[in-house]
Amino acid sequence: MAHIADRYHRQTLLPEIQAAGQMRLSQAQVLLIGCGALGCNIAQQLVRGGVGRLRLVDRDLVDLTNLQRQVLFTEEDAREQTPKAIAAAKWLTQVNSTVTIEPVVADVHSGNVQEIASERGFRPTVILDGTDNAGTRYLVNDLAVREGIPWIYGACVGVEGRVMGVVPGQTPCLRCIYPEPPGPGEVATCDTAGVLGAAAAVVGALQAAVAIRLIVSGEVPEGLLALDVWLMRFRAIGTAIARREDCICCGKREYEFLNRPMRLDAESLCGRNAVQIRPASKEEAQVDLRALATRLTSSGVVHAHEVFLRFEPAEQKDLALSVFWDGRVIVSGTDDLAVARMMVAKYVGH
Repeated sequence: MAHIADRYHRQTLLPEIQAAGQMRLSQAQVLLIGCGALGCNIAQQLVRGGVGRLRLVDRDLVDLTNLQRQVLFTEEDAREQTPKAIAAAKWLTQVNSTVTIEPVVADVHSGNVQEIASERGFRPTVILDGTDNAGTRYLVNDLAVREGIPWIYGACVGVEGRVMGVVPGQTPCLRCIYPEPPGPGEVATCDTAGVLGAAAAVVGALQAAVAIRLIVSGEVPEGLLALDVWLMRFRAIGTAIARREDCICCGKREYEFLNRPMRLDAESLCGRNAVQIRPASKEEAQVDLRALATRLTSSGVVHAHEVFLRFEPAEQKDLALSVFWDGRVIVSGTDDLAVARMMVAKYVGH
C-alpha cells in the first residue's frame, strides 16, 4: 500500500482531497461516453487521479485528423484504424495499471444505453459527457435523471467551451437550461468551425475537476461555465433559479430521448469525411463478421479486426466500409448520406 500512497501523495496533500477523498476516488465507478477531444482529456485526468473503475464508450475509429486534439492516440492507431475506446484503454493502462479500464466499442442510443450503464455489476458514481452531438447528451440527461446519477456536461467548438455539473434532484438538468436540442444548422460544429486542441484540453480538465469534486465531496460547483480560451475569457452563469418544475425531464419525469425506439439512422461524423449507418432493429444489430468477411473477399480487400472489419470495394477505391459487430457501418470517403446508404445496402444488406 505504500507505493499507492506515494503515487497520489501530491494529490492527498490537498485539503480538498486528503486520504479520505483518495479512498473515495479509488472506489468510484465512472462512465465516460465519447473518447474524442474531450473524452481523451477527461480520461487521462481521472486515470492519473486514481479512480477505481472507468468504462470508456466510443463508436468511432482513430483517424489521422483526430491527432491534432485527441491526446491518447498515435499515428500507428490512425494507420491501423484502431477503435478509439480500445486505443484509449491501451494507453491509459500503461499510465495507471491499478485502475480497471473497460473499453466498449458501441454507438450509444436508446436501445443500449441502459445496458452500457449497468452491465457486469457496474453502477456509475458519475457519468461524463465526451460526446460531439446533442442527441446523445439529451439521452444521457434522461438516463441520469431517471436513475439519479450525477453527470458532467461539456461541449467545445472552435475556441469556446461550456461545462456544467448536473446532480438530479439538486441542480437544474440539461433540459431546464436548454429545453430542446438545437436544430440542424443552428449551432456551429467542429465540421464547420473547427476546434482548437487547447480549448478541448481546458474543457476536459474542468469536467474532470468537477467529477473529482463530486466524487470526493458529493457536490458540484453551481452554474454553467462558458469560456473562450483565445480571448482568455471565463464567464460563470448562475443556474440556481433555472430549475423548473415544468421541465419535461426532471419535472414531469418524461424521458423522450430514452424512450425513443431504435430506428435506421444515418449521420455525418463530426470532423471526418464519413457517414455512420445504424441498423433499424436489434435483429439487424448482430453481424457475423467472419461470414461477412468471407462473402466480401471476392468484391474487394477485407481487413479483419476483433470487433469490426474494414472493406475496401474494388469498384469504388475512394470509399471504405467499417462494419462493427453491433451492425453499425461507417462509410469513409463521403459525407453524402444517400451514397453511404447505397453502399451499406449493396455490401452489408441493411
